[in-house]
Amino acid sequence: MRIAIVADHNAVRMKARLGAWLTDRGHEVDDRGVRDEEIVDYPLLCEDLCAQIVSGPAQLGIVLGGSGSGEQMACNKIRGIRAALCHDTFLAEIARGNNDANVLVMGAKVIAPDAAERILRVWLATPFRGGRHAERVEMIMALERGESLRR
Repeated sequence: MRIAIVADHNAVRMKARLGAWLTDRGHEVDDRGVRDEEIVDYPLLCEDLCAQIVSGPAQLGIVLGGSGSGEQMACNKIRGIRAALCHDTFLAEIARGNNDANVLVMGAKVIAPDAAERILRVWLATPFRGGRHAERVEMIMALERGESLRR
């Protein structure tokens, strides 16, 4: 699977570790930056990574920041993106299984590198459940298109 990955200045080391982890497991990793700890504006990185998913070269994305909060907000402004901020494996499983999240967001100042690997492993291994969850994802997408859910 082709997975795009990006990190701001807070998460450069975590990105390198998770990129290697993904490569070791046979994934094609598209490292979108950054490579040093020079301060960078994360919305630019989020837009670039999400464009890779929406336009098709990447199937999934990983965005790493300090807390991950702003990164999740930025990603979710882009049509077709369902970014989930996951600080534990439970959230990762729900994000993929129930919400069909296509971007995993984590905060390097919030979780340890070993925990990030566990979260990523669960996120990748969890299939979307479909059924009633597909109906809810469609509702989310309708809201994204500016449609009201009120009947």
